[in-house]
Amino acid sequence: MKPEYRPFVDELIALAVKEDIGDGDHTSLCCIPAGQQGRMRLLCKQEGVIAGIEIARIILERLDPKMNFEQILSDGDRVKAGDVAFYVSGSERSLLQAERIVLNVMQRMSGVATQTAVYADRLKGLHTKVLDTRKTTPGMRVLDKMAVKIGGGENHRMGLFDMILLKDNHIDFAGGIRNAVTKAKEYLAATGRDIPVECEVRSLEDIDEVFAAGGVDRIMFDNFSPEMTRKAVAKVAGRCETESSGGITLDTLREYAETGVDFISVGALTHQIKSLDMSLKAC
Repeated sequence: MKPEYRPFVDELIALAVKEDIGDGDHTSLCCIPAGQQGRMRLLCKQEGVIAGIEIARIILERLDPKMNFEQILSDGDRVKAGDVAFYVSGSERSLLQAERIVLNVMQRMSGVATQTAVYADRLKGLHTKVLDTRKTTPGMRVLDKMAVKIGGGENHRMGLFDMILLKDNHIDFAGGIRNAVTKAKEYLAATGRDIPVECEVRSLEDIDEVFAAGGVDRIMFDNFSPEMTRKAVAKVAGRCETESSGGITLDTLREYAETGVDFISVGALTHQIKSLDMSLKAC
């Protein structure tokens, strides 16, 4: 995990604990003796790419620092039904409190990683990388982004704070591409920030406007056809990174990648996923 992600993860886990446990797990408190020890295993019930083991350990240790965590698999491993990812032993009350939180996190992260792996596999042999987007569940973004990396994809910006991305609305409000790019550079100089600038273009002529304004770190081709994308990549001629976005599906992914574009951003990596089925059972 990147060090800068840890505060987001800790806050998310604290909220999950508060949301699920509240003033106490009264079911466990009423029928499980204090101090009673037990053991559980994380069982995979579907084929896919597992993700979230690192986060599961943090959750378990957050609820009980005395937990004994025996890791069998690693994040990014391909799994099949019947595989055991880890064993954990400790207070039975703590294990039961952690069960649903661990499963909610791991099932979603594994679903994202599995979906991403399908897209990444489609790009084998090409230099193009598949990117995620900001189309994530509020509060869960850091885990979604981690899962994309685990599945073989790459991360776009984390949020509005770590990249300037001049999209169509920004450009229209700013009075055009030249104004938007110029103002972005002036803003970075005035504030002393060193973050990349990306500009969306809607036509081949827009590319000329970007470079007339001094250029950017990356140009995004919005809703271009594969043929138009090939022309756009040739027009940029390696002067900056290139990205395709808008309506690109698994079926058309490789066709776009074969144009030579550097990145393809796909919102479906995080907003159209199916969680991977797994269970955390006593053993």
